[in-house]
Amino acid sequence: MDPKSLFSLSEHLDALSKEGDPLEVLQETVDFEYFRAWLVEGLGYGDGSKGGRPPFDPVMMFKALILQAQHNLSDARMEFMIRDRLSWLRFLGLSLGDRTPDENTIRHFRNRLTETGTLKRVMKAFDWQLQKKGYIPMSGQIVDASLVPAPRQRNTEGEREAIKSGKSARDIWPDEPNKAAQKDTDARWTLKVGGKVRYRADGTPLPMIALPVFGYKSHISIDRRFGFIRGMAVTSASAADGRLLRQVVSTDNTSSEVWADSAYRSKRNEKWLSDQMLTSRIHRRKPMGKPMSKATARANAVKSSIRAHVEHVFAHQKNRFNLFIRTIGLARAEAKLTLCNLAYNFNRLIFHERRETAG
Repeated sequence: MDPKSLFSLSEHLDALSKEGDPLEVLQETVDFEYFRAWLVEGLGYGDGSKGGRPPFDPVMMFKALILQAQHNLSDARMEFMIRDRLSWLRFLGLSLGDRTPDENTIRHFRNRLTETGTLKRVMKAFDWQLQKKGYIPMSGQIVDASLVPAPRQRNTEGEREAIKSGKSARDIWPDEPNKAAQKDTDARWTLKVGGKVRYRADGTPLPMIALPVFGYKSHISIDRRFGFIRGMAVTSASAADGRLLRQVVSTDNTSSEVWADSAYRSKRNEKWLSDQMLTSRIHRRKPMGKPMSKATARANAVKSSIRAHVEHVFAHQKNRFNLFIRTIGLARAEAKLTLCNLAYNFNRLIFHERRETAG
């Protein structure tokens, strides 16, 4: 490359830095090399002694997946954006003219992370990194779930019944393999009831708007003190929130308190929390056919002021990341949401580090 062109490129990158490249901030805040051992071990990378084309650096590929999660890009679009943006090339440690991953490489790397369980281990490794920095789970934990839409399926009544019965796409469309490959038999329809429940003077609820949603449900728990996602699970959209409580709640928080909305209140959950020496701060439901007492309403209002913090997580992911499931199947949806949760935690760490620096 012409030396003058190299000088111009350097000047251009310097200008990006002066204007405040957010990826430089991310690079300085998160120790991505910390994940290398987990990535290499989980993916089974060799030492290159057998020859063949060397694979892309696993840390670079992991950073590419984080970029993809932050911008909700398809694999094909991600391939283009890596080549197109200088700031992305710099963040990934690539130079102009370097070989860059194509869409098949990106998809294969993400699938390998999912199949080997490496992605979950990386999520846990970052939690350890947070604790080493002093961000210990404190002040209790807040649990909630949010619907994440996926492309709607156009199926006949018979096909829908077959999906509900648990049949795979190959069993339902044995003579149409291309069609079966594009059918998501894990996602489900559900109704999303919006807004706050309001009641008439006699205690009966007012009608509410219900919107049909097809896709998956992201279940998370955050620590109340720092707001990091500490536990997660992914299900179809129709899964009941309360059944996932024990999968997302942990016992390593310094406080025993657990906040959640009334969907999580059941005798089974209350007993489990008690057995784990955890204190339930779950909303109480209105008595059947009776108005809610003022004391219960006040107690729920206090809980809501605390529980509202978890809503900020979902708002961040949906508004800034444009969260939407593009993949097919529960395993790939879980990978997508795990990367999205990691990307959120990275942004949350930047927020805390900046606030600490500012004093």
